[in-house]
Amino acid sequence: MQTLAYGEWPSPIDAATAAAHDGSPEFVGFVGDEVWWTEPRPAEAGRRALVRRHADGTEESVLPAPWNVRSRVIEYGGRPWAGTVGDDGSPLVVFVHFADQRLYRFEPGGEPRPLTPVSPVGQGLRWAEPVLLPERGEVWCVLEEFTGDGPGDVRRVLAAVPLDGSAAEDRAAVRELSDGRHRFVTGPRLAPDGRRAAWIAWDHPRMPWDGTELLVADVTPDGTLGEARTVAGGPEESVAQADWSHDGRLLYASDRTGWWNLYRDGEPLCPREEEFGGPLWKLGHRWFAPLDGGLVAVLHGKGALALGILDPETGEVVDAAGPWSEFAACLAAHGERVVAVGAGPRTAHEVVELDTRTGRARVIGAAHRDAVDPAYYPEPQVRTFTGPDGREIHAHLHPPHNPDCTGPAGELPPYVIWAHGGPTGRVPLVLDLEIAYFTSRGIGVAEVNYGGSTGYGRAYRNRLRGQWGVVDVEDCAAVALALADEGTADRNRLAVRGGSAGGWTTAASLTTTDVYACGTIIYPVLDLTGWSSGETHDFESQYLETLIGPLAEVPEQYAERSPTTHADRLSVPFLLLQGLDDVICPPVQCERFLNRLAGRGVPHAYLTFEGEGHGFRRAETMVRALEAELSLYAQVFGLKVPGVPVLKLGT
Repeated sequence: MQTLAYGEWPSPIDAATAAAHDGSPEFVGFVGDEVWWTEPRPAEAGRRALVRRHADGTEESVLPAPWNVRSRVIEYGGRPWAGTVGDDGSPLVVFVHFADQRLYRFEPGGEPRPLTPVSPVGQGLRWAEPVLLPERGEVWCVLEEFTGDGPGDVRRVLAAVPLDGSAAEDRAAVRELSDGRHRFVTGPRLAPDGRRAAWIAWDHPRMPWDGTELLVADVTPDGTLGEARTVAGGPEESVAQADWSHDGRLLYASDRTGWWNLYRDGEPLCPREEEFGGPLWKLGHRWFAPLDGGLVAVLHGKGALALGILDPETGEVVDAAGPWSEFAACLAAHGERVVAVGAGPRTAHEVVELDTRTGRARVIGAAHRDAVDPAYYPEPQVRTFTGPDGREIHAHLHPPHNPDCTGPAGELPPYVIWAHGGPTGRVPLVLDLEIAYFTSRGIGVAEVNYGGSTGYGRAYRNRLRGQWGVVDVEDCAAVALALADEGTADRNRLAVRGGSAGGWTTAASLTTTDVYACGTIIYPVLDLTGWSSGETHDFESQYLETLIGPLAEVPEQYAERSPTTHADRLSVPFLLLQGLDDVICPPVQCERFLNRLAGRGVPHAYLTFEGEGHGFRRAETMVRALEAELSLYAQVFGLKVPGVPVLKLGT
């Protein structure tokens, strides 16, 4: 055991190792009896591969590069594929290709064939949440159609695409199923007898976690939808997911009580102060899946979500046994089989199958493999801190940890406060090699689920209403200062970092508090007035109406809260990272911020990345970003970190 300064410990976890293991499997589903899913490929320009698990347990990436199975609907995307088995037992799959956003038909052994056309208007035609209906010769899905060049020139409807390819060059061959009266819709869920369809809709200025409507319509014999009727939801009730039980009863997750709980035909199945749903950031998120025998696979919990089986008749939930403490909103069921994506503090996300008879689960795909000795992994703690007005703040603490090193007696380690994105979201407590990159070197990390985060009920989520840039900043600062006060962290060596909405919180923290010695701002929101006036995409274009207040009523608040307005208050070094293809938080936000800062002598670096959008996906980008971040901390905290390129800080 060596005694070395915190932050200078040698570690086997380099930036390339962390980058190679970034991302997780997503959108699991069944094709016949086989399990398929999408999976990241950081080394292949960040594409998402479609992976098939054969009956013998082997895994195959069924589409070679550059095929990229990912939808851009609402920019955050949605379920990009669906599959079934033909009469001859061979798979039939439809998927969205990221580069052109067309829907393709694919049968293994053949070449993908386009089913939808390319539109010359605006950002084109996009598709998500496909439902294969081979008996009708169609695939039903969400169509997002741009009608002009602006981000708000868009409409969304349910649509039916012919499987024979007749719409590949003919937009008129696509049948529209819904009337387009709602700004946003999810994909249709068909009742077992095919005679009813259910979907979720909402409109500006609400976000889906604020209020949605659950719609049901009859499916006529000729394959059209009858008049849609609202059966649940409202302006202050969020229905997050809907589906049908095996006997044709409507299941849905609603937060009408302040918690997302499950209902069947309007009656609560398991009323608890727990979440059985979450924020609908991607179309096709699934927190429950009905089984053929009448039971329901569920994700539930306060904070972390566990995988369990709910008996609707008794309200009893039996949780799966296994090492996974967190499950992603990614459930699928086939007969009595359940597949999910689970992870824990010692394992990255992997595809898990649950045996509903025994309650036991096993890994069947994307199995976690230790890239380094797990002795170098963080040993996290779940903590609750007290913030202003005595409010609770939930956080995950990752102290410095290295089996070969300890810090000098009397020295406290530096800590970085991580602010998650969203802001209506939550950071899960799972193995993240980016965190291990720092903790194994002797730098602590605290992930803060500040007020406004999901997983703790609607009241906790609503703390951020009208208070973005206040509550999140206060909560992160409260955690940082509490760590210093209790003797866990060095008060003079605190940093803050975050991406997207977390980038906003980071920038707001640096311009309105004196808590931090430096910060890393990643693809951020920085100027609310510009962001709400056409600089972002349609989905979030009116998000600020609840986070800040109605623009027409409080325009001064948009300017007052913006870090760009207060750039002159920033006095500590910072790193700014930005993808040049980002349409959610575009580069103009960073450029405006830097222009306001010009000439003030604040050390900083601005790194941009071609080909990267909102969220870095390419291995080389992640390596550069992570090494630059470590170099920033090394320079500010006075650390020696050999082998890491020195980040040039200009003024």
